[in-house]
Amino acid sequence: MVGSSVFVNYERHNGLECAKRNGKNGSIHSSNVDANVCIQIPNELELSDETNSTVIDMTGEQKGTVLVTGGAGYIGSHTVVSLLEAGYGVVALDNFTNSVNSSKNESVALKRVEEITGKKVHFYRCDLLDKDALERIFKAHRIDSVIHFAALKAVGESMTNPLLYYKNNMIGMINLLEVMDSLGIYKMVFSSSCTVYGEPERLPITEENPTGNVTNVYGRTKYFIEEMLKDAVRADSKWNIIALRYFNPVGAHKSGRIGEDPTKQFTNLMPYISQVAIGKKDVLTIFGNDYDTPDGTGVRDYVHVMDLATGHVAALHKLDKEHLGLKMYNLGTGKGISVMELIQTFERVNKVKIPYVIQERRAGDISSMYANATLAERELGWKAVHSVDEMCEDFWRWQTMNPNGYKTEQANGHH
Repeated sequence: MVGSSVFVNYERHNGLECAKRNGKNGSIHSSNVDANVCIQIPNELELSDETNSTVIDMTGEQKGTVLVTGGAGYIGSHTVVSLLEAGYGVVALDNFTNSVNSSKNESVALKRVEEITGKKVHFYRCDLLDKDALERIFKAHRIDSVIHFAALKAVGESMTNPLLYYKNNMIGMINLLEVMDSLGIYKMVFSSSCTVYGEPERLPITEENPTGNVTNVYGRTKYFIEEMLKDAVRADSKWNIIALRYFNPVGAHKSGRIGEDPTKQFTNLMPYISQVAIGKKDVLTIFGNDYDTPDGTGVRDYVHVMDLATGHVAALHKLDKEHLGLKMYNLGTGKGISVMELIQTFERVNKVKIPYVIQERRAGDISSMYANATLAERELGWKAVHSVDEMCEDFWRWQTMNPNGYKTEQANGHH
């Protein structure tokens, strides 16, 4: 992230972990497993022109502690709910590229997660390209494992700005792995993607399907990272990593308090449908109706975001019990739904109408893909349980309860 940064320096004194942050005088105290975190704030500001990594301390008791990168984002915030409900302590970081910050520079989504769960989250504003800041966050906590979501993720944008995607997604991962290795932390759940399969040769897609013939830059960053992880595990057997190749996340938490609030013009389908339904957009654009599918529109495996959240917890449980090296799992429902079918389901369930227009296919899009997720069911004990009707109903609840997304709680719109 470009901008100024507040540097955080950590020291340990007789079991007390202290974070010294430049800013106004004062200190904030919180409880840790067997030590207190004391954030001392001296007078002088020390600024960096490269990143903006400000410590926001949302305190909470930590048992097994998971660092969640991209924790303020759509899937990240929902996964934090499931982690807290499963008894994990959570340290989350985000640079607000794909999420919303409040006027206090806090994560609006994670403040709501605290309200939903009744538990606290340690949150830091940090960009993974700022390796020094990342290392300081690790040293401030007793991190046991990492769930890595943080990435640029828009397929269309990745095709028009490929170098940004390669730099952010791949160097961010390298920095994360190097910091983990330096501190002896080797358990990671990596947020991969079904895009690594490219245009599939056969359906449904199993983990044995070939990868690498990827049709867009975003997907290539995920594929290259998977290959990098294979090499890292070959070189050092201490790594214990699960890469979750999930399909198309939709829906929202049933409370309607958290959901998907896109920050860029290249948005996913369901937020676009919902924006049309609520009157924020006039018409839905369908990109391509000439695919080799039953109704000509693209077919995807839409999976409820809370199913994905529990999938990450299941993967973490697996890593806690077994040493796998590197293992890949698909997370999906196993059923393909076309764009037109999703629109019609949304209209039926929520009693709304979605006007649409057809435009040409987007560069990098593929015709049809859906998962075979039986390996995850067999080895992780995970299975998607939410229906497409629930996905549409839950997302509409989020949209109608939050017609402006999270922006009502912060001053300047999306960062």
